[in-house]
Order: sequence, then C-alpha cells, then structure tokens
Amino acid sequence: MKAVQFTEYGGPEVLRVVDIEPPRPGPGEVRIAVRATGVNPSDWKRRVGLYRDVDPVAFPAGVGVEASGIVDDVGPGVSNVAVGEAVFGMGRGTVAEQAILTNWVRKPDAMSFAVAGGLSVIVETALRSLGDLGVERGQTLLVSGASGGIGSAVVQIARSRGIAVVGTAGERNQDYLRDLGATPTTYGPGLKERVHVLAPQGIDAALDVAGSGILPELIDIVGAASRVVSVADFSASHYGARFSAGPPREPDRVLTEAVRLWAGGHLRVNIDRLFPFARTAEAHEVSARGHVAGKLVITVP
Repeated sequence: MKAVQFTEYGGPEVLRVVDIEPPRPGPGEVRIAVRATGVNPSDWKRRVGLYRDVDPVAFPAGVGVEASGIVDDVGPGVSNVAVGEAVFGMGRGTVAEQAILTNWVRKPDAMSFAVAGGLSVIVETALRSLGDLGVERGQTLLVSGASGGIGSAVVQIARSRGIAVVGTAGERNQDYLRDLGATPTTYGPGLKERVHVLAPQGIDAALDVAGSGILPELIDIVGAASRVVSVADFSASHYGARFSAGPPREPDRVLTEAVRLWAGGHLRVNIDRLFPFARTAEAHEVSARGHVAGKLVITVP
C-alpha cells in the first residue's frame, strides 16, 4: 500500500509517499481502508521535531492520527464492528491507503467521510480543554486562535453549554466566528482593551489554541494564571498556566459525544480545504501558516 512517511525531522520536503506492507491490527484494533484523514497542527509540529523531548519519533514515521474509512480487518477481541462497516476514529499513520484505528465509532450515514475524517481530534481536544478550564453556563470564555479546527469546536461546544465566547482570529475570519456564535475580535496590540469593550462583565477563563506567545496577555486579561489553559504552548507552566495534553482521555466516550454533537446540530465541521493524498506536504504548509477557517482534510483514493 502507499503511505506518507518521513525519515528525519524537517520541513514539509521530508514527507514522502512510499510503498509499505499494510499494517495488521493488534488486539482491540481495526484496520480501515482510509477515505479521509484530518490535518492537525500536531502533525507538522511532530514532523519538525517540536515534540522530540516529550514524544520522540521512531523513524521511519507515519503521519496522521485520525481517519474515516471502511473496516477491512479486525484484530483479536474486536466484536462491536465488522468488515465492511464505515467508521471514524483515532489511530496511527492514518495518511495512508490503509491504517490502524485504536478507537472508533460507526459513521452516521448522513455524515460525509471528509467530515468524519477531521472530527476526532478537534472534539477530543475541545472537550478536554473545556474540562480543564471548568467553565460553566453563564460564564465567558476567551479563545485565542478561535477559527481553526480546535477553536471552532471549542466555540460551538461552549455555546451549546450556555457559555459566552469571545474569539480572536484574523480579519478575514471575523464573520466566520460570528456565524459560529462567538463574539469576534482581532489579535494583536490592544487586545485587552478590545476584549473589555466586548465583555465588560469580565472574562472568566481563557484558552490558547494558537500557541503564539500570548499567554502573559491572556493571564493579564483573566486576572489569574490558574484560569488559563493552552493546548499549544509548552511554556504554559512557566507562567503558572496549565498545558492540556493527550493522550486522549476516555476516547470511546469522546467519539460517541462527537456523533451526538454533530447529529444534534451542535457541531459542524467547516472544511476549509481538501487535499489529495499526494499533496500532504502542501496541507502541512497551509496548516503551519495558520489563518484556517475550520479543518484541513486529506482525501485518499
């Protein structure tokens, strides 16, 4: 089968489409014929080597941690899904023609493979970070970097829980955030003053999704480092804030909740761009530049 791999840390040019043997599912795992797989900032950050101190890569390394597709093999002990069923979930080396999923859920018939392929990580990260923040109905949350896949999910899930959201994004994504239910503002100098005008009652908690060095400013806006969480800045603890990291907590529950949120109309996935399998390097470049409205997704023939 064909898969995207890299054999050294570096820029997008280290990604190669290679021919390898199909993986075999282990106990409690399934293999799928991949239809779509999401692009996440963690993909290119891992490729660059930003995680090498906490999660070193064993080369050659695959790319991707989520996907949708059709089950074509099941490992020992798997009884809740059969070959031929459509599923989505989390796994490893998912930018490939076939990939292993370690956690999965059946894909609703009305959900496209593209949406399903980009749903798992954003919902898991959104639920985890909102839980870490402890924000409740009636409170106000500030989300820095709100227009990307994770930010979009956080905004929508928070709004479904009765939490007001102020979100930062570039000029071109202001209407997009407004459509999701957030009160939008731009990032950059003067953020504290703009947020005060938009939320004069104050901000109860802040979430850093972009990892753009904004933690000191978020802490100043909120008034307490204990009420600031980052999913992108490893230096969070240096400022007294918290860094929210995986591995996924209760992944099966998360995937079931993802289906519930989507089916109930509480969460939509805006696919900013679709990339064919052979253009994975370009997808990484676009992700690294930021300014994405929603999710980038790679389709597999």
